[in-house]
Parts: sequence; structure tokens; C-alpha cells
Amino acid sequence: MTSRTVTLLDVARAAGVSKSTVSDALQGSGRVAEATRERVRAVAVELGYRPNSAARRLRRSSTGAIGLHLPQTATRLDYYMNLAFGAVARAQEEGLDVVLLAPAGVAGGASGRVASRVDGLLVIDPEVGDSAVPGLLDAGVPVVTGERYLGPAAAPSGAVICDNAASLTALLDHVTERGARHPAVLAPAGTSAWATALRATAASWGQEHGVAVALRTVPFAATPQEAEETTLALLRTDPAVDAVICAPDGATPGVLRAAATAGRTVGTVSVRTAGGATSGRTIGSTTSGHTAGSTTPGRTGEAGTHPRTPLLVASCVDGTATRSAEPPVTAVDLRPAAYGRACAELLCDILAGRTAPDTVRRHAWALETRASTTPPC
Repeated sequence: MTSRTVTLLDVARAAGVSKSTVSDALQGSGRVAEATRERVRAVAVELGYRPNSAARRLRRSSTGAIGLHLPQTATRLDYYMNLAFGAVARAQEEGLDVVLLAPAGVAGGASGRVASRVDGLLVIDPEVGDSAVPGLLDAGVPVVTGERYLGPAAAPSGAVICDNAASLTALLDHVTERGARHPAVLAPAGTSAWATALRATAASWGQEHGVAVALRTVPFAATPQEAEETTLALLRTDPAVDAVICAPDGATPGVLRAAATAGRTVGTVSVRTAGGATSGRTIGSTTSGHTAGSTTPGRTGEAGTHPRTPLLVASCVDGTATRSAEPPVTAVDLRPAAYGRACAELLCDILAGRTAPDTVRRHAWALETRASTTPPC
């Protein structure tokens, strides 16, 4: 018997139960003993039974789709494309299609029409200034947000969040462990939870550690050229900067170009020994008897040091641009495909009744250290 011909009645006969019992057992509903439920499921697998998804959606008054709302800048950022693919992959496992919502299609009170076409919504990195978000949150279907929404609106049904303060803290700790004494952060503008957390963390980390963090605000989706211009201006006005952490996805190559233009070596420093000879040292490494971080990197104009302070470079978002750069750039891997999958999974769990509303799940990130901040082999 093939999967195209197996019906609920076939499973019922093979399992020795009624058709309604099979239906309840496979849907996880009704008063079915656990042993019976397991037997029915085993028989269904053995026979190759596949539920009729169209009929099931009709019984539930379901559309068989979920909506995905991304920031307007998403179309040119690798992060959001990978996130979307992860969400689609997880939704398909649940038999659901994903409808990408165009910004113009959900603005101006159109969210009600959107909600009539989907069973639930994913709203990623919601901005307070995005006029569509309040309507989506109040559209009458379950909504899961990727990151929290900081504006006034109905609470979502669930959220998947990253500890963005911790990720930037890890980067700042890393570059200072490598010897940086005056780091800078190119933080994103905007009112998303991610952008807000990074700006606040740059300021609070500096206060806590007694370190002057040079904070510059750039567009949320800054281009490499915008990052280059901002970094060049920063290095000219504040040549003591010895590390630049760039937040926007894909913009870090601009920081590397600015370092080259300014004559700053990325990741290495030359210092004078006690006898006056010059030797090479990577920031934070151990050479010539010095302990990691024990020698302060040179500053322009300081006696006995090279006039060019080296520059450590890192990124808040890992991707193709950071991995393929020369040198490869240390970055926070936010695991966007896994993040999109986690958001879709939470929404599927809420729709299926497997998880209660108001659930908040956390998504893990990882720090990938590369040549832009680490000693050469």
C-alpha cells in the first residue's frame, strides 16, 4: 500500500481501533490512552500514512501559511536572507508556506487583510518607527517577534531573543585582552532592540571599565563606503583609537579599507625594546618576554613608540564579508538560519498548542576569532 492510498480507515483497521480514535491519536487530541496513541502512530508510520493537509486546514479554518515581516533594509543584507531561509525550512516541516510581507502591503491599516491570509506572523527586528508593526501585533493571529518590540503595542504571542549586550561585551573584552586601550564602536542607528542594546552597551561598558569608548552612529544597514568614511574621520580626529568594532552586517570591509588608507596595520604593532631596537608584536600576544597585554600599544606622539598605532577590527555580525576579508575579521556569529528556524518553530508550537502563549526563548550566538584580532601563526 503506497502513501497515496493509505487512509485513516486503513490505519484504524490495522490498529484495531475506530477511525475517530486514529484521528485523535495522530493529532494529539481527545482522550486516548498513551499506549493506544503510540500503537496508532507506529501503525501509521509502518503503513506510510500521510495526512491530507488540505483537508486538515479546512477543518481548522486554516490558511496553511505564516507571514514573515522583515526590516525594509533586509533585501540587501545576508543576515536576513539566511534568517528567512531558516524560517522557511522549519515552516515547511510543519506543512506551512511562508508569505514574505512587503512593507507597503502591511502599512496603513492593511494588517487585517494580511492576517486573513495567514495563520500567524513572524515579525523580525521590529522597529519602533515601523508604522506596520503595531497593526501586525494586533492583527488577531499569533505573532512571534525576533527580538523584543520596544514600542507601545499589543504584546506578541512569543519572542525569540539574543543577548545582544553580552555579544558586544564579549567583543570589547576580546579586543582589550588583545591589548587595545581605546576601542571604538560603529553602532547602528534606529529603534530596534538590537541597535538600542549595542549603543547602550558601548556606553555602559566604557563606564564600567574606565575606558573611553569612541561611539559613532552609522545607518542600520550601513554600506562599506559609509563605514569607511566614518572610520577615516574617526581615525583622523582620534588617532589613539586602536580597535574598531563595526556593527552593521557587511560593512566591515570599509573599516579595513579605512585602516589601509590611514596607514594602520590591522592586528600588529611595532614597539621599541629597552635597547632602542624595533621589534614586531601582535597586540595582546607574548613575545620577547612580555606577558600578553602587559605593554600598552603605541600612541601617536608617545616617546619610544612607533608613530602608527595598529588597529584591531571586529564585527557584530558574521557573514561572507567578514569571513572572506583580508585579513579575515573576528565577528559574532548570530547563526541567522538557526535563528529564523527558532522563530518559526516557536510560532508553529504556539499554533499547534504545544507551547503556551507569552513564551520567550533565547537564541545562542558564538564569537569567531580570526586574524584581524589574533596573533599570526
